[in-house]
Amino acid sequence: MNFEVQYVEDQFTNDTNNPLVPNSFELFAGGMGIFFLVVMLLVAGVFVAAIVLWVRNYRKAKEAGADIFTLQTDLAVKAANSQFLAPAQTKEQKLAELDGLKRKGMVTDEEYSAARMKILSE
Repeated sequence: MNFEVQYVEDQFTNDTNNPLVPNSFELFAGGMGIFFLVVMLLVAGVFVAAIVLWVRNYRKAKEAGADIFTLQTDLAVKAANSQFLAPAQTKEQKLAELDGLKRKGMVTDEEYSAARMKILSE
């Protein structure tokens, strides 16, 4: 009994002497080259887009008279100091403020009455 041993790899190998038939490694390497090229083009595109957006934002900030390097901090300080983030005054607080203005003589009786009615109708 004479058995011939045939390896499974032999079925998938190409004739390396034939230049028209690439072996499997060359096919894999060629595919990886194309994949690498596509990935690098995507990375380069994202990089260029980031630079374009940064330059555009820089120009807009300069046109508005803002310092691009402190813009975020400036906006945070303005928001923290604004009445927008402060809690709303109650009717009692508004009426007390209005009474104080009347005592100081800063509003007339007509203005006081109109403002009081406006506060109470809220």
